[in-house]
Amino acid sequence: MVRPYSEDLRERVVGAVEGGLSRRKVASLFDLGASTVVNWVRRFHDTGSVAASPIGGDHRSRLGSEREWILQRTEAEPDLTLEELRAELRQRGVRVGYGTVQRFFEREEFSFKKNRARRRARAA
Repeated sequence: MVRPYSEDLRERVVGAVEGGLSRRKVASLFDLGASTVVNWVRRFHDTGSVAASPIGGDHRSRLGSEREWILQRTEAEPDLTLEELRAELRQRGVRVGYGTVQRFFEREEFSFKKNRARRRARAA
């Protein structure tokens, strides 16, 4: 898993810039990207801290409020594709990506099983 740079390194980098060195010079001294140094210094000026922001984000589903409707809809029409479901959600005012819909069904442990009766005949 990715971890943020240490707070000690961040303090030394910001201290070097505050001491008068250019951001690019500090970036090359500490073997960092110039944009990283710029962002750390900006964060220090904005918040007074060099601490990293929390990693990750909101992991709640954007489809939680639509759960009952989605389950009823897939029960009524089992052959509905994820793209068709996305289009219907869009009509309901919910704009989500393909992956969001797919993860919703994974969390619900809903699987799309093929119907054996509909399988094509195999070549002899």
